[in-house]
Amino acid sequence: MRIAVKVGTSTLAHSTGHLNIRHVEELCKVLSDLKNAGNEIILVSSGAIGMGVGKLSLGTRPSDMPTKQAAAAVGQCELMYTYDKLFSEYNHTVAQLLVTAPDIEDTCRGENFRNTVQRLIELGALPVINENDTVATEEISVGDNDTLSALVAQSCKADLLVLLSDIDGLYTADPHTDKNAVLIEEVREITPEILSLAGGKGSELGTGGMATKLHAAQICLQSDIDMIIANGSSPAILYDILDGKAVGTRFIGRKN
Repeated sequence: MRIAVKVGTSTLAHSTGHLNIRHVEELCKVLSDLKNAGNEIILVSSGAIGMGVGKLSLGTRPSDMPTKQAAAAVGQCELMYTYDKLFSEYNHTVAQLLVTAPDIEDTCRGENFRNTVQRLIELGALPVINENDTVATEEISVGDNDTLSALVAQSCKADLLVLLSDIDGLYTADPHTDKNAVLIEEVREITPEILSLAGGKGSELGTGGMATKLHAAQICLQSDIDMIIANGSSPAILYDILDGKAVGTRFIGRKN
């Protein structure tokens, strides 16, 4: 399978902005193992701003755009250094691609992006894709790495997109405030009722939330791609997903 995996800031970093070593090490180990099994892996990784906050000892996520972009510039170095180091331990080579949604949607730049990703996969490399936060401001504001990951999955013809987040999936209500909230295991259509279940943004260091994840699901379903929202606190959950077990919320895009 060709699998796109999007990992959020809450999975990669502690609330302090410093690296969550246990989560990141396990993520790289599991993805390396899945790649060894013959799967083609594309990693869409948030976390540059969050890790920049830690690296610059800012304490909290900055509110002004220039500082956010500066944090992204610093944090992206830390992020790729970490991925390069950890994936190298399992004999895998990573490649960094910094893009914006318009890059992928543009006819010429989009084709160049697809060709590059395809060639990297053919060469045995593992593409690591992130929003180019130092030049893109709209994406920082709306937390659109969820949407970016769906555009990547669509562009690269992935079989499956997995969004690893700090929540188990889509619930009938906010599980943090409603003890009667029930996990929705399967969604076949993004209806107004489904869209109404989206709440606010996610973690303090992150910018995403359920709304952007449902937007990503809309893109995937339109392209016949399955998408799963799952909790990234234990990246080994990816094994269960590939084994076909019911994990998180699966949005059914494939028509077979």
